[in-house]
Amino acid sequence: MSKSRLNAVEREHPESRLVLEDGSALAGRSFGAAVSVSGEVVFTTGMVGYPEALTDPSYRGQILAFTYPSIGNYGVPDLKAAADRAVPDRPFESPRIQVSGLICATYSEEFSHHTAATSLAAWLSREGIPALTGIDTRALTKRIRARGALLGRIEIPGGPMPEFLDPNARNLVDEVSTKVVQRFGRGGLPLILVDCGRKDNQVRMLLERGAEVRVVPWDFDFRTAARDYAAVVLSNGPGDPRFASATIDSAKLLMRRRVPILGICLGHQILALAAGASTFKMKFGHRSHNQPCVESRDGRCYQTSQNHGFAVEGDSLPAGWEPWFVNANDGTNEGMRHARGPWRSVQFHPEAAPGPSGTEWILDEFLESLR
Repeated sequence: MSKSRLNAVEREHPESRLVLEDGSALAGRSFGAAVSVSGEVVFTTGMVGYPEALTDPSYRGQILAFTYPSIGNYGVPDLKAAADRAVPDRPFESPRIQVSGLICATYSEEFSHHTAATSLAAWLSREGIPALTGIDTRALTKRIRARGALLGRIEIPGGPMPEFLDPNARNLVDEVSTKVVQRFGRGGLPLILVDCGRKDNQVRMLLERGAEVRVVPWDFDFRTAARDYAAVVLSNGPGDPRFASATIDSAKLLMRRRVPILGICLGHQILALAAGASTFKMKFGHRSHNQPCVESRDGRCYQTSQNHGFAVEGDSLPAGWEPWFVNANDGTNEGMRHARGPWRSVQFHPEAAPGPSGTEWILDEFLESLR
């Protein structure tokens, strides 16, 4: 968006604001689409990677606040060109923006990057996503940390105001999952990736490791499907894992058949529920690129990328299951393995996009166990 267009939007909507369900309000300036939305207000502490974050299906139904003070300075690559490919190129994790709205302290009108094709404001406007700048994101983050994730509403004068609606009260997985079976790669190790809201980097990394990936909907019927795959990966995704009942039932069936399973993020929670463990809603979740997770076998601590608001109750793991990773900050469960069966899962993202490298070996170890 040009500077003149941005100023025009600010003049047209001078009283835009973020209103929280506790009655508090923060005034800001609109630089995205001129529409009002509601959602769950959450924050991420990542310093880079806003194209990846905004296109991550795990943020479905959420208004995302960036704690890093300046957003937009390196623009946005050409999403259309990326979407024309079978698996969109980095830095996109899906073909569209998934967040309901964006909050930041300072929006950078000027952008510079050799891949940039447009501004963040223009991209948001084109996809109908509102955004506010000039918000005190430190005060907002402190409020969320003290009171927990809050429902909120971006209010832009001139249109209807939505009610406060909790996105976790609906089946978000069904909203973001593929509706058709998709195939990527040929002739490699055959895997099925159950799409509960997958990040495309999971497909990219599995292909790079010699796998042939078949992406299936979250409610794919494994009962009648041919057993022409070596293993199943349960992807990340948004919302309460208990809504993904069809995926939970599939995981139970696959374990009865002794099919190897790797769960990632929401997939970790789904596998835990299938095994008989329980999950809970976290106070404000983990959304950052520097969550420290300690591996149970050797005590090594890894910096991980995470985006989730629910977690597995570590003390609820049934017999035969053992904790694999534990969060060094709050002690929450970050992974589990079965002592005898070929099933394992992690709460964080080994395909980290954005985020640090260092846990890709989890994919390597899983695939090596199949060969």
